[in-house]
Amino acid sequence: MSSSTAAGQVHNSVHRDWLQRFATARARTDELFGLVRPEAIYDRPIPERHRILFYLGHLEAFDANLILRDTFGIAPFHEKFDRLFAFGIDPVGGKLPDDKPSDWPALHEIHDYVKRVRLAVDECVVRAAGVSLAHPHLENDLIFHVAVEHRLMHAETLTYMLHHLPLNRKIAVFASAILEATPITPRLVDIPAGIATLGLERAGTGKSRQSGGDNFGGKFGWDNEFEAHTIQVPAFAVDAYKVTNRQFLEFLHSGGYDERSHWTPDAWEWKTKNRIRHPGLWVAHGQDNSRLKSSDWHLKTMFDEIPLPLDWPVYVSHAEASAYARWRHAELPTEAQFHRAAWGTPQGGEREFPWADAAVEQKNTNWKTCGNFDFARWDPAPVGAHLDGASAFGVDELLGNGWEWTSTIFGPFAGFRAFSFYPGYSADFFDGKHYVMKGASPRTAACFLRRSFRNWFQPHYPYIYAAFRCVQN
Repeated sequence: MSSSTAAGQVHNSVHRDWLQRFATARARTDELFGLVRPEAIYDRPIPERHRILFYLGHLEAFDANLILRDTFGIAPFHEKFDRLFAFGIDPVGGKLPDDKPSDWPALHEIHDYVKRVRLAVDECVVRAAGVSLAHPHLENDLIFHVAVEHRLMHAETLTYMLHHLPLNRKIAVFASAILEATPITPRLVDIPAGIATLGLERAGTGKSRQSGGDNFGGKFGWDNEFEAHTIQVPAFAVDAYKVTNRQFLEFLHSGGYDERSHWTPDAWEWKTKNRIRHPGLWVAHGQDNSRLKSSDWHLKTMFDEIPLPLDWPVYVSHAEASAYARWRHAELPTEAQFHRAAWGTPQGGEREFPWADAAVEQKNTNWKTCGNFDFARWDPAPVGAHLDGASAFGVDELLGNGWEWTSTIFGPFAGFRAFSFYPGYSADFFDGKHYVMKGASPRTAACFLRRSFRNWFQPHYPYIYAAFRCVQN
């Protein structure tokens, strides 16, 4: 076999893999849109976000603009839709959108657009096998990584949205089985002083390194994941487990939502203005929150309303997590402390995953026993249900079952360089108003389990599958 034939087979194999990855990611989002009853497709379950219909078009518009137009130079076949569905971030300035359902195209038009874009993108994936370095966006399949991960991000955030769609407006395919809780005793784990390596190394060779282009070589990462750097972290103690609904109920019953000293001025104003009295997914079956028994509380799951599972992690905003931490005379961990607890080791090294290094992980055929992630469940699992995922220090469930808030403001690492084709992906949120989140939720795709990945949200956004744990310094 000639070297050129062998190289061609490798290219074909790689791009067959990309066709499968696109198909798998599309299946995830198609599944979500399939949960929406036809009469609800124009609904807006979260006031700050677009209507559900928008996201049906947005996922394909993103691919059309970045892959078809900007990378392969294909003229738009529906330029109006490419623009209409281009941006899906929160409205600027806190203003709520005021569009009407009649302002949007008919559903069948969007479905036709989706089909055409997908066919064209798949053709480009096949074409890329023969022009792998003809465009900087194609080097190391950069643009395909971006497109697939962008879609999988929406596969998670769309779940948040549909979680708040009334039960009678969606189709319940099935509910997650209620896992038996493993009895745990909340405790602190002492983490000795040591290093934490944040970010990815920009270790490219050839064209991408010399030109200062978008492809940073080595592993794929979004622009805010670069550059790798090491931080010395002083000793601290961290909760062995995520804070549970049971623990947060103690905070609520103690009057935690009424004690101003637990809240920052901004958080108190937000809580008061919006009449926040309990976590967003909790439902009170009574009048006075502080006097309700645990049996009076229920939880809105994706497809049901159930008695509050006291052993599940509590999902709250950053403002509520911070208030709880102050009530406990503790703090939320910094991004570096989370890294140290999750990926550090007593011997001084660092792992690729909290439960194993990369070499061991490649041999692990049952890795989902390590956490509730990669669409394993629609709902949380009891805290302590995945003890195989404990870190080298014995800190449990640092990946999965809910993102974890940190006290670190989202900002650039030294040497940050925005993607030229998506300059606002991170930089638009370097505003001092967003906090870093680490870990993963039940609906987080496996590709985001990499150590360097950073999530972020505003402190008063109550719709995320966001848990937390506390530290004492």
